[in-house]
Amino acid sequence: MSDWTSTAIALLEADANRSADTHLHLFPLPPEWGIDLYLKDESVHPTGSLKHRLARSLILYGLVNGHITEHSTLVESSSGSTAVSEAYFARMLGLPFVTVVPRSTSQEKIDLIEFYGGRCHFVDRAEDMSPEAQRLASECHGHYLDQFTYAERATDWRGNNNIAESVFSQLSQERHPIPRWIVVGAGTGGTSATFGRYVKYRRHATQIAVVDPEGSAFYDGWAGTVDPPAGRPSRIEGIGRPRVEASFVPTVIDEMIRVPDAGSIAAIRMLRERTLHLAGGSTGTNLYGAFQLIARMRAAGESGSIVTLICDSGIRYAGTYFNDEWVAEQGWDLAPHRARLDHLLETGVWVD
Repeated sequence: MSDWTSTAIALLEADANRSADTHLHLFPLPPEWGIDLYLKDESVHPTGSLKHRLARSLILYGLVNGHITEHSTLVESSSGSTAVSEAYFARMLGLPFVTVVPRSTSQEKIDLIEFYGGRCHFVDRAEDMSPEAQRLASECHGHYLDQFTYAERATDWRGNNNIAESVFSQLSQERHPIPRWIVVGAGTGGTSATFGRYVKYRRHATQIAVVDPEGSAFYDGWAGTVDPPAGRPSRIEGIGRPRVEASFVPTVIDEMIRVPDAGSIAAIRMLRERTLHLAGGSTGTNLYGAFQLIARMRAAGESGSIVTLICDSGIRYAGTYFNDEWVAEQGWDLAPHRARLDHLLETGVWVD
């Protein structure tokens, strides 16, 4: 291993070491229900999202496999939080970073990527992002990080301070230390793979539920109802895909729940009012699914805990998910979903 590679790995490990573990918040539910809902707050990472863990893992994976050297240009196909975090780590290592993004990408996301020294390369169609990233990496003799292929294998699911190990450690002194359910979304599939493998490896009686936005291909890929499964680009940033990606591992998932987009947005607005936590749309998708599982446990007379994630901060979505005019332009009616959520929190019953 070269001196540069050794130094690069040490820099990434030092960043992880000086970053405090993310908080595990307790959502207010009636204590007599015997059910606790926890929110793992990934928005407090240095780059503000769950993708901070993924970006570090992807770059470490490239380093230890010899694909990244001091002469590499790092390339990705992402217009969102993954690219922001990868740009942060590329700057830390003194490497150029280019991400392929659709021309429709918001200026706020472009500004964040560029703030950390990244460069955006624009394409007209979302489906052209990955092929163009591959072309760019080949052309500049760089390394394509390729989150949608390598997310599930880049993270050490056995431990080494991954998100699953962190959650179980933080729950160790709670009244239900082994959760009944862990609820996550799928963007690459890396987080669900990490949790799914970890609970099996540790022999926990925990089930993994993956929530999927409307129109995403992941749900149909898991259910096997459409062959080949195909969807459309998701309106819930960070999760949902028009195709089933290589890093999605359906065999470690116990259940999938399809969530309407308007339900996701109603959930994050409810979260802000009841807890003051300001979160992005994928967090709302998580919550909408978690509340359905809470109602199911209540109906079955079960007690236990459920863990889900705050994936990123809602500050990034002030002009979209928290903007009434923008929401109306999407054709979303939040009212019936908000009424359903409020009814659940008052009665413990989910009304379809």
